[in-house]
Amino acid sequence: MNKRPTLSLKSPAKAAAPKLRASHARDLKPALQTSFQTGLKPDSLAYSLIGAAQAVAQVRTGTNLPQALAQVWTKGDASPQARGAMQDIAYRCMRQLGQSEALIGLMAPKAPEPLVAALLACALALMTAPDEVQPYEEFTVVDQTVTAADAHPDTARAKGMVNAVLRRFLRERQALLETALMQPVAKWNYPQWWIDAAKAAWPQDWQGVLATGNSAPPLTLRINARKTTMEQYLATLDAAGMAATQIGPYAVRLAKPVGVTLIPGFADGVVSVQDAGAQLAAPLLDVQDGMRVLDACAAPGGKTCHILELADARVTALDADPKRLARVGENLERLGQQATLRTADAQSAGWWDGVPFDRILADVPCTASGIVRRHPDIRWLRRKGDTLQLATLSSKILDNLWQMLAPGGKLLFVTCSLWPQESEAQAAAFAVRNQAVRLDAPGQLLPAGGTGQDHDGLFYALFQKNA
Repeated sequence: MNKRPTLSLKSPAKAAAPKLRASHARDLKPALQTSFQTGLKPDSLAYSLIGAAQAVAQVRTGTNLPQALAQVWTKGDASPQARGAMQDIAYRCMRQLGQSEALIGLMAPKAPEPLVAALLACALALMTAPDEVQPYEEFTVVDQTVTAADAHPDTARAKGMVNAVLRRFLRERQALLETALMQPVAKWNYPQWWIDAAKAAWPQDWQGVLATGNSAPPLTLRINARKTTMEQYLATLDAAGMAATQIGPYAVRLAKPVGVTLIPGFADGVVSVQDAGAQLAAPLLDVQDGMRVLDACAAPGGKTCHILELADARVTALDADPKRLARVGENLERLGQQATLRTADAQSAGWWDGVPFDRILADVPCTASGIVRRHPDIRWLRRKGDTLQLATLSSKILDNLWQMLAPGGKLLFVTCSLWPQESEAQAAAFAVRNQAVRLDAPGQLLPAGGTGQDHDGLFYALFQKNA
């Protein structure tokens, strides 16, 4: 049997608090061969690993993870099972990317090419699963990662290095992890600026905020009050053998996530998937039958649909992206509801017919720092300067929408950011600029997961226009 080549790799003792090499930076935009067909068995771990790695490599060039995965799936014609495995690996990788990249920096003799680095990061994420049973045997991960590397032209030449790095990790796990975790980026799995921002915004809670963002999110459902009650739906789940807990007036958290096709009543509009924190929006608006309501930045439509489940209102769902707005239409159709869909920018007024709205929901653009447990790639895609840029855009949107609100009407400002510049500071400045009356609302919800509550980090501020 031929021996795999081994490499002389540097000792972790000589690499205390290492920094990532230049080629690990996001600015590098290589020409990845994402359409190459590897010939690997579609049901193999190797096939899923190389697919996940291709998606992760694209994230590091600025593509969001869902889009990157969709491209890999389409070009590779992946089966539903393979898609699920790739998605699981890629999301695990995103949650542990800081640690994995620090380990690679310690062990690799030189900075790997982007797809090689992504493949190693995926493998290391599977071998260092936090607080849970590892999904695969470690030696299986090593074997299948080497097989995956050998099957793709962007990684084949690094097959020996991949083998050596992963086997060294198995031998020296504890020492390597101790050295890597000296870096805050590796310890917390966030960029340094994000860690600093969390400390500044939430000096008493920042560790819990970051830790919650690294956990896998629950599958939370919103019951349709027009079609069922909480008691009835919990009984339906129990009859189906699905353990669940009520965590809000309309919110049900499943003990074990499942595909939407397996959720009782989903296809018939009895329930929808929506975070418990996001479910607060519609009740806070206090919409009454017959009211004229605007849901600005509406896609994918969860809040639009919830409003219509609670009142017979005339709702306009606005979004600048026609493809995302189409999803609003699909959700409305599934629920048997109707709304006026308008493709337009919430910052402009050219689409408006001049008739004031009684209620406006302004779920404005933001860094999405409060929903990273659902979208773990966000932390690696955002830049420090994005906060100011997005806060500036959001302030323009809020001021524009305020002109469309009827006297005595209410505007609910929502953001899924943890940064005060996008939330509380934005709300306070808006109230002063527009002489808006601020009403009771939850303010900042820090991301939380546990027995009593389980929600993302959203911010709510409610305003009323003087009559």
